[in-house]
Amino acid sequence: MNLLFALTMVFYVASSLGYQGYVLFQRRPVYRVASIILWVGFLCHTGVIALQYFEDGHIPVQNLHETLSTFGWAVVCVFLILQIKFHLMVLGALVAPLATLSVIIASILPKPLVELDPLFKGLWRTFHIGTLIVGNAALAIAFLLGILYLVQEKAIKDKKRGFFFQRLPSLNLLDSMGYSCLIAGFPMLTFGLVTGVIYAQMVHGRFWSWDPKEIFAGITWLVYAVLLHERLAVGWQGRRAAIMTIAGFLILLFTFFLRFLG
Repeated sequence: MNLLFALTMVFYVASSLGYQGYVLFQRRPVYRVASIILWVGFLCHTGVIALQYFEDGHIPVQNLHETLSTFGWAVVCVFLILQIKFHLMVLGALVAPLATLSVIIASILPKPLVELDPLFKGLWRTFHIGTLIVGNAALAIAFLLGILYLVQEKAIKDKKRGFFFQRLPSLNLLDSMGYSCLIAGFPMLTFGLVTGVIYAQMVHGRFWSWDPKEIFAGITWLVYAVLLHERLAVGWQGRRAAIMTIAGFLILLFTFFLRFLG
């Protein structure tokens, strides 16, 4: 497994460099090579996750090391699925480095053993954690798309058809992809929070304890719920939606680390 994890890091770093090369030189063969390398890294990473699952009997998210690794895997997974529909090549220049950063940080973190109640080693925990991690990954990509949207919008408003304008897609495509990520990520986030509340009731005898982690998790959910409602009911698009998507993910990120460091 250590060899597979090391290979995963090597391939992710190589794909990150390849995607950066594509952004710089705009050569489709460079993109193809970077994409193939990312696929190979993803398959190696899938092997790492699978081995950990069969060894421990649950998804590897018991400590920050495992969670960051699994999150990196989920980000690449969601990105590869999106590529099938949208073919947004430049997005890999942000996604691959994000996955690379996740696994590199994971590799240098300690790996403390955490005792897990046998009740939560089965399918219940698999669905609970699995949907939450994949949902967070989808919202992370929505965050990256929000950044790209603001960068491209600024280039258009400034009427500077420079480096980014020539390499980024239309605002409509960026907005559409961000919306797709939100539609995919929010239900998974909701399911994860609901099952987390059930877990709290079963373990602690209460649904809600006003713990800071719970409070910020609720705030995160509310931000995304408002954003999704406004997009569906009011028709929010563009800059406003991008800014709120970025804000929502920053709160989500804070909540994520609060769980382990708080």
